[in-house]
Amino acid sequence: MIARLPMLLWPLHRQILTILIYHRVLPEPDPLRPGEVTADTFDRQMQFLAKHFAVLPLLEAVGQVRRGSLPRRTCCITFDDGYADNLTVALPILEKHRLPATVFVTTGYLDGKKMFNDAVIDAVAAADGPSLDLRELGEGELPLMTLADRQAAIARILRKLRYQPPQERAAAVAKLLAITGGGSQHGDIMLTSDQVGELSRRGVEIGGHTVTHNILTNLDDDQARQEIVSGKQHLEALTGKAVRVFAYPNGQPHRDYAQHHVTMVRDVGFELAVTTANGVCNFSSDIFQLPRFIPWGSSITAMAARMMRNAWV
Repeated sequence: MIARLPMLLWPLHRQILTILIYHRVLPEPDPLRPGEVTADTFDRQMQFLAKHFAVLPLLEAVGQVRRGSLPRRTCCITFDDGYADNLTVALPILEKHRLPATVFVTTGYLDGKKMFNDAVIDAVAAADGPSLDLRELGEGELPLMTLADRQAAIARILRKLRYQPPQERAAAVAKLLAITGGGSQHGDIMLTSDQVGELSRRGVEIGGHTVTHNILTNLDDDQARQEIVSGKQHLEALTGKAVRVFAYPNGQPHRDYAQHHVTMVRDVGFELAVTTANGVCNFSSDIFQLPRFIPWGSSITAMAARMMRNAWV
């Protein structure tokens, strides 16, 4: 009942679309990945969305925005990067509630590789001892005595590495793994090629998310175009379908991609693209820079209130 109250304040006459971002849906809580939802939380969230929103496929919803025919409360569900639990954990819950979704897949990590952020988390988790000596990486000695220490160490390392040039970042991750003596750049947390095909066959829309998830502003134009095009072509080969939607890696306008990257995405044949900028979509939105919203927290009431505030921005 309490969760319904923010819905009563939803804008009455505005044609607005909320696009939600998820990454992973974990079977159980992981204290070193506090930002990821668990299956139980995701199930409650999907039950709430199914009851209070019209949840539409992304392309259909954006088309209705542009035609002025969108239902009052409409949202879309998207996942970034291509984690295996999108299939094994999230999809059964989506199917249970009969909700559509889009998964934006980074093709370079399919079939047993890890993204750099997961390699960092696993390395810090495996580190033994009260501290982690990262003077070789220019970070000094980081305490690891408590869970909060480890969370802070992960956040600090990720901040340092996120905007480094790709080769420099890869070298730093390899050095971190050597220092901690644990973790790996390989594992089974990302989708396999066969699983991408299965998602598509079961009605999930597959979207492009480049090959390596490198931030486009860190690449020259030829490299950026190759990332965008090759990722699209690989996914089309796996699904046998046109890949029509795209998500910018990291996704912050001006910082992570520039206007000429928007033009590239349009020119190679995508029909829309999403960012990680907060906000809602309306008739005047640039369909190649659509904002999205992260539904933080495990409380449905808090999620509803945040969605309502986001709708009034």
